[in-house]
Amino acid sequence: MRVLITGITGRIGANLAAALVSGGHAVRGLVWGRDARTEKLAHLGLDLVQGSLTDPADTRRAAEGMEAVFHLGAAFQGGGPFTTDEYFEINVRGAFNMLEAARAQPGLRHFVFSSTDAVYNKYVPGGMPAPIREDEMPRLPKGWYSLSKSSGEELCNGYIRSFGLPVTILRFPTVLATDEILTYRQIVLSKLMRAQPDLAPLWEQSGGEERLVLVRDQYGRPYKKHIADVRDIVHGCVCVLNNQRAAGQTFQLGAPSAFVWDQAVPYLSECTGIPYIDARSTAIPTFYEYDLSKARDLLGFRPQIDFNRMVNDAIAHRRGEDTGVLAP
Repeated sequence: MRVLITGITGRIGANLAAALVSGGHAVRGLVWGRDARTEKLAHLGLDLVQGSLTDPADTRRAAEGMEAVFHLGAAFQGGGPFTTDEYFEINVRGAFNMLEAARAQPGLRHFVFSSTDAVYNKYVPGGMPAPIREDEMPRLPKGWYSLSKSSGEELCNGYIRSFGLPVTILRFPTVLATDEILTYRQIVLSKLMRAQPDLAPLWEQSGGEERLVLVRDQYGRPYKKHIADVRDIVHGCVCVLNNQRAAGQTFQLGAPSAFVWDQAVPYLSECTGIPYIDARSTAIPTFYEYDLSKARDLLGFRPQIDFNRMVNDAIAHRRGEDTGVLAP
């Protein structure tokens, strides 16, 4: 198939491009001038066009002749800072421009919109009591990133209803690549204490030396969070492509299971040699997981990369070994 990827220079876009090329697809990428890291894509033989999601002429040119579109390009928290106007123009107007450009292609067979688990209100007192299901958990966005992606979802649903556009919405969790798990902000003390000031005294207690933190909530439960390795997200994207059962549906993706701090942190500590601290926090806890059965049943989604493998492969990457992942 002829496939367009917006956001092709990002961690998901670049690795998806590599997977699609390997699968025999012809891939075009829309490259944004503010994020033109194309060196890592040079060996893939891609058709790269430069342009902006906010320019209708650019999006029409990029979508011309395409059979499928993966709309991954967006302003997001980790890539900023972005103003509220930029969140609207890039994420909302950009989604509109891409939907319009795709709708104008007579040969279009699939449009895939990348959304986020930030549309859920999942950080609540006491944590989430049951696994989150995408068709049951309402969208309750907070903040401009979440609001803009939720608005993009609503546009997609409107194009499904109004024009019969074959759209699939994928909600991504936090996605990590290469060695990012080794310095993940909710495990590493120097990063965690910025978001949870009640843990700041641990830094002084550690003598100013880095520590990992096995965080527990006020009830003593270890934190629990569902994130994913980029390879599993790419697998989910490939499962969607040309899958008629996916059209008109929304799917949550994630790792094979949630990461639980009392299992994950000791393993990371053992592998890295960084001691860990077992501590309680009074903050609203990180305590949730996803029910991925819809993606499993309708897409054939079978994620493979659990926390331990992420850590093992991250260490291998730091040693210079090839894990088959393009760097963010």
